[in-house]
Amino acid sequence: MSVSNRNSADLDTAGLRHATDMPHDDRVGRLEDAISNPGSVKINVKGAFILDEDSSSKSPIESEGVHYENKDIRLPHHTGLVSHVAVDIGGSLAKLVYFTRELDSADNGGRLNFINFETARIDLCIDFIKQLKEEHEKLNGSEELCVVATGGGAYKYYDRLREVLDVNVLREDEMECLITGLDFFITEIPNEVFTYSETHPMEFAEARPDVYPYLLVNIGSGVSMIKVSGPRQFQRVGGTHLGGGTFWGLMSLLTGARSFDEMLAMADRGDNSGVDMLVGDIYGMDYNKIGLKSTAIASTFGKVFRMKRAAEVEAEDGEGLIQSDADPGNDRGAKFSHEDMSRSLLYAISNNIGQISYLQSEKHEVKHIYFGGSFIRGHPQTMNTLSYAIRFWSKGEKQAYFLRHEGYLGAVGAFLRRQPMNWGRRGSVEGTPIAHPKPNGLPH
Repeated sequence: MSVSNRNSADLDTAGLRHATDMPHDDRVGRLEDAISNPGSVKINVKGAFILDEDSSSKSPIESEGVHYENKDIRLPHHTGLVSHVAVDIGGSLAKLVYFTRELDSADNGGRLNFINFETARIDLCIDFIKQLKEEHEKLNGSEELCVVATGGGAYKYYDRLREVLDVNVLREDEMECLITGLDFFITEIPNEVFTYSETHPMEFAEARPDVYPYLLVNIGSGVSMIKVSGPRQFQRVGGTHLGGGTFWGLMSLLTGARSFDEMLAMADRGDNSGVDMLVGDIYGMDYNKIGLKSTAIASTFGKVFRMKRAAEVEAEDGEGLIQSDADPGNDRGAKFSHEDMSRSLLYAISNNIGQISYLQSEKHEVKHIYFGGSFIRGHPQTMNTLSYAIRFWSKGEKQAYFLRHEGYLGAVGAFLRRQPMNWGRRGSVEGTPIAHPKPNGLPH
């Protein structure tokens, strides 16, 4: 897929257009000011674009439990020193964002890099940050690297980060970082936000003047749903504990899969009708009166008990089905495909999140719904299920949006939190009173 660069006129220097009434000369002067604090930088997003798996976007570390995103964001006009990295440490994954200079390139710019580590392998992440620190000091002398951390792991692993890295670790609020990161992607990066359907798999969405309000559904280990009314004005309105961690955990028990990508690959090959009870299994046809197709899921895993019981009866009569290789201790039972179970679980969790998201958007009168978090992982079935749920329940009146860097909202937000006041086209990072989130809704 080709991603073209947005016209540079769409973003004036450092993306400050529409952010303030400051005179032009003063704005340019702010960009030319020297960096006053370690870890602070004025990011120049003029002409920013996403690189698609080019030869220079290769993982700097090869290890199980580590995933490098081949979707670097090129910043051709940013030439200033960046002396910080940002990490969002969640229950399942630690997401790291860092900047690299490209002094040998024609425009002398740089790029944002994205890499994640399973949180169970947090030491790998910390060791990699240590490498970044050493390289930074080698290139920049006495200029120290600063680490900006968010997520629950910013507190859980704070002492370890300080001890191993021997650097200043700044902790930022998780919800604030999520919104800051999403606002940045919506307004500053071309071809980042898109809609998804089976007929139109990826249609990029143009930045809207009426950005607010919107609902952010962040799907990590659990799910948080946040209504955003304006720059840094947000409230957590709900959530569910049935999220990515649920899928990961149940799949580990049922299939023995060792990685999230392996589980998604299983879902790609599966057929959920092997375990799910469909409307057609009950009616033998569509249930048109209430708008349900025969392929609609009536009950997740609804066939399993019936099929298993039938197999046991047949086994008692000496005509049992072949036992499952995954369940060698069971001498009587039907064989259920790991792939079918994977797709069923993916549909179950995605449909549940989609329906709750729609209900929250109705309750809080929000039309646009953004789905973020590492559970999505750019996976077609997941996005299609979430999109279909929103379209179905809203009768086409609401729209689901996705992001190409959906798992890095918090990390990018933490990265941007080191900006000076009034940075951004809409001043969305600093200078606006904070509406603190309220912890209502389901725990996650």
